[in-house]
Amino acid sequence: MSEFFSQADFNDYRNLIYNESGIHFTATNSSILESRLKERLREKSIPDVKTYFGIISRDKEELKGFLDSITTNLTRFFRNQAHFEALEHYVIPELIKIKKASGNTTIKIWSAGCSTGEEPYTIAMLLSEILPPFWKFQITASDISLKCLMTGKEGFYADSRITGIPETHLKKYFDKSEGGYKVKADLMSKIRFDYHNLKNDSGQRDLDIVFCRNVIIYFDEAAQTAVINRFWDAMANKSFLFIGHSESLFGMDTKFEFVKTQWATFYKKFI
Repeated sequence: MSEFFSQADFNDYRNLIYNESGIHFTATNSSILESRLKERLREKSIPDVKTYFGIISRDKEELKGFLDSITTNLTRFFRNQAHFEALEHYVIPELIKIKKASGNTTIKIWSAGCSTGEEPYTIAMLLSEILPPFWKFQITASDISLKCLMTGKEGFYADSRITGIPETHLKKYFDKSEGGYKVKADLMSKIRFDYHNLKNDSGQRDLDIVFCRNVIIYFDEAAQTAVINRFWDAMANKSFLFIGHSESLFGMDTKFEFVKTQWATFYKKFI
């Protein structure tokens, strides 16, 4: 460890973070935790890590803020384009065939770990373009970071953040304003932003599509399995799961089936 905090301090924080969020810190990435803690203590004018640990152990709101500060929120519009090509050319056509049989014309989606909202807005733009007339969709976008959720709810993105959005989509779904672009109200109305800790059951059921990309990579094996099995419980009998390119369910005790298409790989629940 370092002069900043002892091995005992590190263990206390690591255990609290894991128990509250499933995020797993090891000695190799302790420097990330240390830098985020230093920033938090400076912001709050708190003298040392022991004092702050006592605060977050008692104060649930401050604990939320701390967990927010240690998460990595790297995202952009149309990130991992292959996933959206698979969504357009394989998943949505399959769901349309499945749902037509029951007369259900609404597709329910969860963007879990949505960060600042680029992923759910990308999904919303894509579905707005490709769904047949009179079909509807509902997107729940959740994250453990309240700061990120506020950005998503506001729907304003600086000029530097809109890279990757096709020009036609930018004109159709955004309004230009000073310094950036604002998502139009109609598209915003399709998305519900909500705080959620993946350690807990979301209460959602019968979801047709779940996106949870580049999130479980921060969990250990036990926490990953628990999260994936909660997704299974939340999803409809015929539904699809997207995780990050660097993530895999291989070797995990789960019922999801692996799907490989010409565009991308993902998983399905078909029972």
